[in-house]
Amino acid sequence: MLKFPGVEDYRRLRAATGLGPKTVEAAEKGLAGTWFGVSVVDGDETVGMGRIVGDGGCFFQVVDIAVLPEHQGRGLGKRIMASLSEYMDTNVPESGCVTLLADGHAHRLYAQYGFRLSAPASLGMMRRF
Repeated sequence: MLKFPGVEDYRRLRAATGLGPKTVEAAEKGLAGTWFGVSVVDGDETVGMGRIVGDGGCFFQVVDIAVLPEHQGRGLGKRIMASLSEYMDTNVPESGCVTLLADGHAHRLYAQYGFRLSAPASLGMMRRF
């Protein structure tokens, strides 16, 4: 579980879980920026993933939390977040800031790991290409 999937597994998991497709080029460049990542493997198949990207000192973002639909409801998302959280707890420097975007009701899961809604003090924004 302490490895991150390669480009094809990454693209497959994103597409299968509704996170949106990524080109091979984008995936290769993006995965190279993984600060820490985990995979959930069932037999030979990667069925879940999560990673942290960032500058290694000041700013970090939790991204790509995904579990294949047929494996959801088994606590795998919690295992992924627990692994990421444990790594953050021991490796993010004091004054570091970790952010994430929570889709739907996922904020309930992330709250279990210390994340809080930032509104109304600040609002997340994005620009897609």
